[in-house]
Amino acid sequence: MLSDNTVLKMHDLRLNAMAEKFREQLESNQYIELSFEERIGILVDAEWLTRRNARMTRLIKTANFSMGDACVENVDYHPDRELSKSMILKLASCNYIQESRNILLLGAAGSGKTYLANAFGLKAVQNFYSVKYIRLPELFTELAISRSIGTMRKTLQQYQQVKLLILDEWLLMPLRDSESRDLLEIIEPRYRKASTIFCSQLNVAGWHEKIGDTLLADAICDRIVHDSYTIKIGGKDSMRKRKGLCE
Repeated sequence: MLSDNTVLKMHDLRLNAMAEKFREQLESNQYIELSFEERIGILVDAEWLTRRNARMTRLIKTANFSMGDACVENVDYHPDRELSKSMILKLASCNYIQESRNILLLGAAGSGKTYLANAFGLKAVQNFYSVKYIRLPELFTELAISRSIGTMRKTLQQYQQVKLLILDEWLLMPLRDSESRDLLEIIEPRYRKASTIFCSQLNVAGWHEKIGDTLLADAICDRIVHDSYTIKIGGKDSMRKRKGLCE
């Protein structure tokens, strides 16, 4: 039958959702009164929605979030955290990504930097931006392995080109010169072309000492600080402790 051939051709073209919806239309009387344009619209919508959902699933998987349930709507605005709700909601719109600007999340251990970074990352994915979350120590390990097996260029390109890079535990430990150079190799190509979220326990003034080499520190910080939104998270109690007390 012609309809069977059409379904086979749809599958051959990888229009699987459209094929299933077309078969449903053939087998159901509920579509009889619809116009040709309306029935075609239903087929296209089915394929579009399926591909859209699949794309978002891939983006979430690739992002490798450490807190997959983080969301801006659940951010804790307890007074002692000194968070600006208007600023959080502004950044949740992802305009900073369109502007290729960065976000600096500064606060003590347990203040909720990682949660907020993941929440911003999820908003970016929902707007179909590519995102990658990684702890800085893990990044250096990955770069060292890729250098040893000859895939350094490919690994660097992945971090240079992702639209939103989230670097957690930023400068928690002093860097070796080789690590500082690797960071510059990632940050330089991203300057005014992509966005990065830096989660750090240190204020910006303490970054130079952790980076070490003065010239490298100047080059790295100059490409980060001047195009960044800064959020300083206050609070005496760790969010882990606070959440634990509430549960």
